[in-house]
Amino acid sequence: MDLLRLSSLEIRQICYFLKVVDCDNSFSRAAEQLHIEQPPLSQRIRALEKKLDIELFNRRRRPVQLTDAGQVFLEAIQPAMNQIEQAIFQAQRAAKGETGHLSVGIASSAANSIFPSLLRQFRSRYPHILIEMKELTVEQQLQQLESKQLDIGLEVISPARLDKQGFNWHILTEESLVVVLPAGHSLASKAKVPLTALADEPLILPSVQAFPFYHAFIEQCIQAGFQPKLLERTTATWMLTILSLVAADIGLAILPSNVLSIQREGVVYREIAGLDLKRQLLAVWRDNNESPTLERWLAVMMST
Repeated sequence: MDLLRLSSLEIRQICYFLKVVDCDNSFSRAAEQLHIEQPPLSQRIRALEKKLDIELFNRRRRPVQLTDAGQVFLEAIQPAMNQIEQAIFQAQRAAKGETGHLSVGIASSAANSIFPSLLRQFRSRYPHILIEMKELTVEQQLQQLESKQLDIGLEVISPARLDKQGFNWHILTEESLVVVLPAGHSLASKAKVPLTALADEPLILPSVQAFPFYHAFIEQCIQAGFQPKLLERTTATWMLTILSLVAADIGLAILPSNVLSIQREGVVYREIAGLDLKRQLLAVWRDNNESPTLERWLAVMMST
């Protein structure tokens, strides 16, 4: 592309040319519709012809007609002008956050609770924004937020930790913990399972390193008078794997209440009586992220 040569052309001159053609090659009618005098219009067309080094109109004939070169130029320039118009339109939409890309980090707590509703509302308003969803742990989300690989993360994390790292955050919802038992377990007959009833049970927890919130659960067990018997040999992190372990009678699992949305044969869910523990699901984003698509997501999220 010869940008230096093209820079000498004026889009206005090309628009004038197209308007004359649109008016059946009538300079007077084109001038009237453009709200200018005919002589300036003719001068602009002459200037365009000089820069192109071609004659666009045969003015020696009446009515005026396009030359062969003018016809070729017309057929080539019309789609180019349409592309310019479309480029302006798309750029304006992107600036308004109506098109573009948004990267969202999610964990099972979000996927099993509020995220489907948020995504449905957002897609209904902004169907042309591409949503990239990443299943990540807390640490992975924070790392990718800092490295700008992620626009927003949905995860359970302490707000106190975020205030020191330059993040903005918003509480989406709260949830409790439930115990997951094999369907034939003796405690499955209870409507609620007392926390102390778990003292002698082998417990499966997601990785405490990946999900630090579970330190609070262990602390409450200690306060209730027992040290929980954790199955250290299991390294399962994702819910479906943990549910499979419970179904196989490997142990009982302690999971967030969003697991109630998952139907798994061979397991039952019960509330834990005596466990005063809530965890908050937050939306987290960098305070210096000025992405228009993120602004649209936040607007939808805040109105939910």
